[in-house]
Amino acid sequence: MAPSPALTKVRKRKRSQHDKLDSSFDIPEAPSQRLIETEWWHDLVQRLSPSLKDLGTPGQDIDYFRSFFRVSRTTFDYICSLVRQDLVSRPPSGLINIEGRLLTVEKQVAIALRRLGSGDPQVSVGEQVGVGQSTVSQVTWRFVESMEERGKHHLKWPDAEELDTIKARFEQLGMPGCCGAIDITHMVMTLPAVESSADWYDREKNYSMALQVVVDPSLRFRDILTGWPGGMNELQLIRNCAFFRLCEGRQRLQGPPKQLSEGRQIREYIVGDLGYPLLPWLLTPYQEKDLAGAATNNFNRKQAAAVSIAETALARLKGTWRILHRVMWRPDKHKLPRIVLVCCLLHNIIIDQGNDVLPGVVLPDHHDKSYRQQICQYVDPQGQAMRDTLAGYMQEHK
Repeated sequence: MAPSPALTKVRKRKRSQHDKLDSSFDIPEAPSQRLIETEWWHDLVQRLSPSLKDLGTPGQDIDYFRSFFRVSRTTFDYICSLVRQDLVSRPPSGLINIEGRLLTVEKQVAIALRRLGSGDPQVSVGEQVGVGQSTVSQVTWRFVESMEERGKHHLKWPDAEELDTIKARFEQLGMPGCCGAIDITHMVMTLPAVESSADWYDREKNYSMALQVVVDPSLRFRDILTGWPGGMNELQLIRNCAFFRLCEGRQRLQGPPKQLSEGRQIREYIVGDLGYPLLPWLLTPYQEKDLAGAATNNFNRKQAAAVSIAETALARLKGTWRILHRVMWRPDKHKLPRIVLVCCLLHNIIIDQGNDVLPGVVLPDHHDKSYRQQICQYVDPQGQAMRDTLAGYMQEHK
């Protein structure tokens, strides 16, 4: 079930990004309180709904803007500042709207955000914003290419100080020493007959691509893996990611151990559901057959609350950037991992900018609603011993 050479090439480049997580970046400063160019916005409002052209109250205008583009005006401005140099210096050919005017950077970003946020077909997005289908395609891809490079500093593993804060917040949930929650979701797609294969055919009889995330208590993505076929289970996915290699190589989750009572201690770890293997640095719930009293049941309750953070983050991601939630019609499987990455970057940018999500945006149901819970039988003895130690401590201090 080997991925295609092109996908392997994409993943190799992503691994090199993982290897440079500690590198410094030139981070553009968020723009001052300047107003974004408004002409295109008012033209767009009138095209979508003439009754909205005289929006007068700030709340109405702001909420309409956020519901349409998924970000606040301030965050929109910041995103424009990230990609401006690329969109100005290397614009795709023929970027004009139906009035014959050259598209501004703001209009290009608006087109891309609308395409990613709504998941509507390119033709529909073009009709909404007054450009052709080919322009929507070109603009969105140029935006993805630029954001992939310019926004990558928004997705990184936390430093020691940040980890202390993260562990403190997980400890408030009853999981001392925890550094994150891991989960996967699927992007469902239709494939032409010539591309259909068992690799992409998952357990729920869909063609899909998987996304695995590690999430902190703020719902921020700290590590992602994508590009692999949805037919792979959690054990296969985690064994093929840089995060696994870093943890197994003692380059990650190797901070000072948490000192418990009576000389006991636990190392740093993350939590995952029953689909994942039980490892010394990845603690999963007790299976039903292993529940043996108050301590194990208490552990499962607290562990489930921590895992739900990742579930909430993925529901927010797919609710905000609906291109990941809708069934994709014959996507380019070589470009899709990069689109997924940029949606994850935008998800983190919204959090970093302090924006709330509008009501109704987050998916009301599970992010993988039609996917049944899988159970991995792999148990590492050291992971089992650590889970038992932690469960006993949690029961004593609940």
